[in-house]
Amino acid sequence: MKSSPESSALRARAVWVWRYAYRAPLLVWHLLVHLPITLLLIALGRGGWLSHAMVRWWSGGLLRVFGLRVRREGAPLPGGTLFVANHVSWVDIVVLHSQHMMGFIAKSEIRRWPLVGWITTHAETLFLERGNGDSLGRVMAEMVRRLRAGRAVAAFPEGGTRDGHALGPFHARIFATAVEANAPVQPVALCYGSKCEAQTIIAFAPRESFPANFLRLLGEPSRPVRVCFTMPIDPGRHDGRRGIAEAARAQVLAAMQAG
Repeated sequence: MKSSPESSALRARAVWVWRYAYRAPLLVWHLLVHLPITLLLIALGRGGWLSHAMVRWWSGGLLRVFGLRVRREGAPLPGGTLFVANHVSWVDIVVLHSQHMMGFIAKSEIRRWPLVGWITTHAETLFLERGNGDSLGRVMAEMVRRLRAGRAVAAFPEGGTRDGHALGPFHARIFATAVEANAPVQPVALCYGSKCEAQTIIAFAPRESFPANFLRLLGEPSRPVRVCFTMPIDPGRHDGRRGIAEAARAQVLAAMQAG
């Protein structure tokens, strides 16, 4: 017997309420219990391996609260590496931090976001004031300094989140930091759901705020997240930053399509 649209809607609503009923307490526990422990150990770690391990641990716990199961392919390069990835949502930063410590370039508004603002502030994030050329110059200079010091940095060369339908062009300017520091570039593909079919679900809907997206994703079904660390790119083997940008985008696109 075929179910009516009304009964199907009621079942979907019941499942949605059930997800919130068990995930909301897990989120509260993660904030009220795990967060103070994480803050304490980050402070004790003084930016060393313990601090980095706690950022990875806390990020992985937050993903589990949202029902996101990370599957990693490949391995992140150690040391001073520029990681670049496709940009779908705020979740991207949490996913990458669950795998490797890297200081992200992020828009300055993120600093004010609940929860994610705290994560990024305590995870060596470089905040960029969009439309401010001086701010970009300072950020890029700091990236070069960190890369030369053997510290990982990360960027989303699409320049911002998209609707999840297609991979945007990679802006070349950010790759100048790898050229100047003579540091490897490692492209990373992020795929939400089997064969990346959930990119549009994870992405911000039109005019959707961060709190609205956060609460919507808390009620979403559990799904896999594939994190593919592709082959590193030697900046000396490509024709400047534009050549590196094109090679990095091609690797990310190929990894997404292979999923």
